[in-house]
Amino acid sequence: MKRYPTTLIIAGSDSCGGAGIQADIKSCSAIGVYAATAITAVTAQNTLGVQGIQAITPDMVRKQIEAVLDDLFVDSIKIGMLCNAEIASTVAHTLRHTNIPIILDPVMVSTSGHKLLSDDAIEVITQQLFPIAQLITPNIHEAELLSGITIKSEADITRAAHLILQCGCQAVLMKGGHLQGCEATDRLFTADSKTRHYTSRFIDTHNTHGTGCTLSSAIAAYRALGYDLTTSIEKAKSYVSQAIAGGADIFAGRGHGSLNHAYAPQPLQTINNQ
Repeated sequence: MKRYPTTLIIAGSDSCGGAGIQADIKSCSAIGVYAATAITAVTAQNTLGVQGIQAITPDMVRKQIEAVLDDLFVDSIKIGMLCNAEIASTVAHTLRHTNIPIILDPVMVSTSGHKLLSDDAIEVITQQLFPIAQLITPNIHEAELLSGITIKSEADITRAAHLILQCGCQAVLMKGGHLQGCEATDRLFTADSKTRHYTSRFIDTHNTHGTGCTLSSAIAAYRALGYDLTTSIEKAKSYVSQAIAGGADIFAGRGHGSLNHAYAPQPLQTINNQ
């Protein structure tokens, strides 16, 4: 019997559909991967900002994760917004024995500047989730919070990445889109000291809401399809760049609009059962 390659997404809901669970599902679907979900929080937001956040109870988050893992064959896991320390700790405890590749996007602050993660949750994430994650995907602002240093240059990026790696994760993808004066270059740092650069052309548009969520879920989707980590990042970068370009000139709200996640939808694939 065949089955769908599957990614479990653990993240918050975005009511305007450009980021969070909605962006994750759209990305996986466009790439050809089945998306299962565990919702950690519900947000009231649009392209202008976040108006409210309601966290799901930790027990309900746990039940969602266990329900999926008990039934489906999951090939990769993407973790996004965790909201608070209790949810972060519950997710870490629930996944502590899994061998499934985990892509962790440490969602901390929205594009509009709204805080999406409590201070005490940062310590839980670094101590409990980083050691079980295959890849961490912080943007510059998140990397500053995680490393404790100000990032203004490539040298700062390298230093911050090594400080984050000391928390126990296998690899960190430092996203460079927010670094003033630089190209859209992401840098992959691994525990074995290897560094790879992934550069894409900068696209001048306000429609970049959910870019980080989309990249991390796309990486998880390609991992679910069986690609190794570096190839998954390369393919995910290409997908995100084309999704930004595909939605660059489209009205998608009065603020930061969404990417065009379905710029090149693919039929849902199947693989042999394992």
